[in-house]
Amino acid sequence: MTSTTPDAKPQVAPGPPKAAAPGAAAPAVPFSRGYTRYAMWLLLGIYVINFLDRQVINILAEPIKQDLKLADWQLGLMSGLAFAVFYTVLGIPIARLAERKNRPVIIGTSVAVWSGFTALCATAGNFWQLVLFRIGVGVGEAGCTPPAHSLIVDYVPKEKRASALAFYSMGTPIGGLIGLVMGGMVADAYGWRAAFLIAGVPGLLFAALAVFTLKEPRRIMRQHAAQVTAEMASFSETVRYLAKRNTFWFIAFAAAIKAFIGYGHAPFTASFFLRNHTAEIAQLADFWGNILGINLGPIGFIGLALGVISGTAGAFGAWMGGVIADRYGKHDLRAYMVTPAIASLITIPIYIIAVTIDSASIALPMLAINAFLGTLWYGPVYGTGQSVVPPHMRATAAALLLFIINLVGLGLGPLAVGIMSDVMANVFLGADGLSVGACKTAVGAAKATCAVGVGEGVRWALILSTAFGLAAFVCFWLARRTIREDTVS
Repeated sequence: MTSTTPDAKPQVAPGPPKAAAPGAAAPAVPFSRGYTRYAMWLLLGIYVINFLDRQVINILAEPIKQDLKLADWQLGLMSGLAFAVFYTVLGIPIARLAERKNRPVIIGTSVAVWSGFTALCATAGNFWQLVLFRIGVGVGEAGCTPPAHSLIVDYVPKEKRASALAFYSMGTPIGGLIGLVMGGMVADAYGWRAAFLIAGVPGLLFAALAVFTLKEPRRIMRQHAAQVTAEMASFSETVRYLAKRNTFWFIAFAAAIKAFIGYGHAPFTASFFLRNHTAEIAQLADFWGNILGINLGPIGFIGLALGVISGTAGAFGAWMGGVIADRYGKHDLRAYMVTPAIASLITIPIYIIAVTIDSASIALPMLAINAFLGTLWYGPVYGTGQSVVPPHMRATAAALLLFIINLVGLGLGPLAVGIMSDVMANVFLGADGLSVGACKTAVGAAKATCAVGVGEGVRWALILSTAFGLAAFVCFWLARRTIREDTVS
């Protein structure tokens, strides 16, 4: 994800790229510190909008479920797989385009597309229309992160790479924070359709800023004698190159498992609290609404609580992960993998306690700890993914990394947790001769029994899915053993 194909093809020596000698000076960066800072903040803002539009559906899941009469597996499909299939598949050809074309234009166009489809979600009259519009959001968002990663690695020196990518990755929790808070409060006041409409508007401004103010550094970088340029590698060459880099595959599947857990939990965390802590959430909504002087309903409160608690902790975790990686990784590259490995283990008992404890007031702060630990991997993984390939393969490598992470995590996570939720709910409801399907029309005592059953179903789905963190730990630890020999740039 740095310099790629110039207009005039340079003569390059054959053979694999060599790692820089220890202590060698980093290549010159193309822009001033002030402009680089502006570009990083703008890219962060774009990524915030990216995740706001992607994640706002999570706080709206329960009202959408009630309005459109959906099952949990349908919530998982529209919030995960429907989005992820096109998002992941299109990411690779767009990344190939980003290796040689203007990356700011690609990013700006993508922002406009996904923002438009987010607004269209407000017009959905049934499940399949909403699925179609979510596919459109995925198509647009496919053009954001691979070109953005490539730009960032061009903008900053190597020794700040993990920190810069971690800074950009803060858009995930910040966007989730804004999406949860805004979506919940707007849904309480005006309904879930208005929340989609409002979420889609800011992207138009960011699209214009990306196209007209972000600079493409390739031409400038070619003017620096110290900057080595290389002819763009083909897709098959990049894949063959990565096939020999075990570290890439270890971090890809470790991050995919972490994403499976995180994305799988996202559409159902608010539903868990609304189903299992109904009375307490209503009381907390009244209490905090009076303190804040606003009309705060249960959905608005849980969106505000999850957004502020998990969003701020997650953003801090993403930033700290990059800082730790750059600080200790310059002495020993294995440090890049130690932090996310240990964090993957610690999050398991913390999360299980949070969803089994009887008090929502205690569970919510515990989720903040989980959010901090759960985002520490962003900087180390994305930084390592850029360091195991030469510059002319970086956008494609980023797209392949995101393809694996998002197809497994975003594509399968919400759907798998939704299916587990329905299966476990049927287990609890079966003793009373009920099922998830029958609960859609239940009344009276049967409706009360259904409420308990679907609440326990989502609780156990969250517990079972979080146990996959053990596999992430193993993959991170295996990457620790190979990272030094695989790092080339």
